[in-house]
Amino acid sequence: MVRKEFPENFKWGVSQSGFQFEMGDPYRRYIDVNTDWWHWVRDPKNITSKLVSGDLPEEGINYIEFYRHDHEYAKNLGMNIYRLGIEWSRIFPYPTTFIETDVSYDGNGLVQDVKIDKETLAKLDKIANRDAVAMYRAIIQDLRSRGFKVIVNLFHFTLPFWLHDPIKARETNLNNDRRGLVEESFPIEFAKYAAYIAWKIGDLVDMWSTMNEPMVPVELGLIGPYTGFPPGVMRPDVVPRAMANIALAHALAYEQIKRFDTAKADADSSSPAEVGIIHNIIPAYPADTAGNDRAVEHYNYFHNTYILDAITKGQVDLELDEKTIVKANVLGNKLDWLGVNYYTRIVVREQKGRFPGRPVLDFDGVAGYGYACVPFGFSKIGRPCDGMGWEMYPEGLLDALKIGYKYASKIYVTEHGVSDARDILRSKSIVNHLYILHEAIESGIPVRGYLHWALTDNYEWPHGFRQRFGLYEVDLLTKERRPRKSVSLMQEIISGNSLRDNHLSALISFHKHSSENI
Repeated sequence: MVRKEFPENFKWGVSQSGFQFEMGDPYRRYIDVNTDWWHWVRDPKNITSKLVSGDLPEEGINYIEFYRHDHEYAKNLGMNIYRLGIEWSRIFPYPTTFIETDVSYDGNGLVQDVKIDKETLAKLDKIANRDAVAMYRAIIQDLRSRGFKVIVNLFHFTLPFWLHDPIKARETNLNNDRRGLVEESFPIEFAKYAAYIAWKIGDLVDMWSTMNEPMVPVELGLIGPYTGFPPGVMRPDVVPRAMANIALAHALAYEQIKRFDTAKADADSSSPAEVGIIHNIIPAYPADTAGNDRAVEHYNYFHNTYILDAITKGQVDLELDEKTIVKANVLGNKLDWLGVNYYTRIVVREQKGRFPGRPVLDFDGVAGYGYACVPFGFSKIGRPCDGMGWEMYPEGLLDALKIGYKYASKIYVTEHGVSDARDILRSKSIVNHLYILHEAIESGIPVRGYLHWALTDNYEWPHGFRQRFGLYEVDLLTKERRPRKSVSLMQEIISGNSLRDNHLSALISFHKHSSENI
C-alpha cells in the first residue's frame, strides 16, 4: 500500500454545537433555560415514556469554563479549523417579534425581503444579552489567537422558547401559537438574529453556516414522534411549510450576513463573509426487492436535495408533491460553500400510502442497515455498528460527496464520528472514512477539510450522556478531559497530513453497490 497524502492546505478540525457542550458549571451560572430543548428533555411525560434519557444538560461538560483547555487540546492535535454553534436563545432570550421591520412577499406568499438597517440593529442591541455576545467573542478570539480558522453556525436544532414551545405543541398537535419551524415568522426572526450576529462578531469570522442538518428537526420532530425530538407530533401536512421556511430562512440570513459582515478576518478568505449550510447527506440504496428504486429517488429528493435545490436553484415544492414547484424571489445562488455531515447510509423500500396525500414520502428504512441497526452489533452485511446502532459504511461518504458536489465547488466534511465509549471502533472508522475522503479528492471533488465529531463527549439530544462521541472522554463529575487512544491516531494523521501504511492496515473490504451490500 502507498501513503495517501492530503492536499497541502487541507484543514483538520472538530465541530460542536452550543446546547450539547456549553452547560455544566458547578454554580449553574451558564444555564440556558430559554431554549426549547431545555424544556423538552426535563418534561415528565417524555422521561416517563423514555422518549428522553432523563439526563440534564446542566450536568454537561462545561465548555464555557473549559474552552481554553479544549482549544489547547485541539491545537496539540495539530488542528487548524474549529466549528462553533451560537445559541439563538442565549443571544435573544426574549422575543424579537415586536421589533418591526418592513417585510415583503412575492406572488406565492413567500417572504422575499426583510429590511434591516442600523436602526433595527440598535433596537435589537437593546434587548440582546450582551454578556452572551461577549462570551462568544471571547471564545472566538481565543481560537483565533491559537491560529484556528473559525466556522460559526447559527442554528443546530435548538430554538428560543418564545418561538417554539414544544410541550404545548405536542399536547395540542401543533394547534398552538409557538410552533417553531412551522411559524410564518420563523424566517423573519431568523433573519434578524443572523443580521445581529454578523454585525456583532463579523470582524472575527469569515466562514458562516446558517444551519446544521436542518432536515433533522423536520423529519424527527414532525413525522417521527417515537424519536425523542421535539415537538414529537405526527403532522406530515406541515412538513412542506417547515421545509420552505428553512430554505427561506437560510436565504434571508445569507443576505443579512453578507450585508453586515464587511470585515475580512482571515487572510485566506475570498470575502469577509463566506456563507454556507451544513447538510447531513445520507446516500440511499434500494432494498433488494422490486420497485424500490422509486423509494430511493423520493428519499433522495426529500432528504438530500430539496433544501439544496431551493437555495441554489430558487425552486420550492410548496406541497412536496413534485408538481407544485414555484420560483421564490429570495432563493437561488445562496451558497458559497457546503458542509457535508456523514455518519452512515440508509436502505429504503417502497411503502405506498405511508402518509396519505404525501406521495413523495412513500419510503421506509430497512432494519439492519444504516441508522437502523442494533447498538454495538453488526449490520446485515457484517459491518460493526456503534453505540447509536449506526452501521460503519464509509463507502457511502463518496456518494454523499458526489451529491454535494452538484451544488458547491467548496466542500468540507463537517461531521463524522462514532459513539464509542470504549474506543473500539473509532480509530478504524476514522481511517476508513478518511481513505474514502481521499478517494473523493482524487476523483476531483474539492473537499477542503475534515472536522471530526467531536473533540470531547457531549450531550447527545434525547440520548443524554449515554452516547460518547469524544476523542476525549469527559468525567461528568470533575469535568476532567482524558484522551482516548484514538487521539494519538488523529495526531499522527494530522501531523503527516496523510494516511500511512500502518494506518491503512485498518481498512475494511468495501462492497460495490449491488445486491452484495443489501
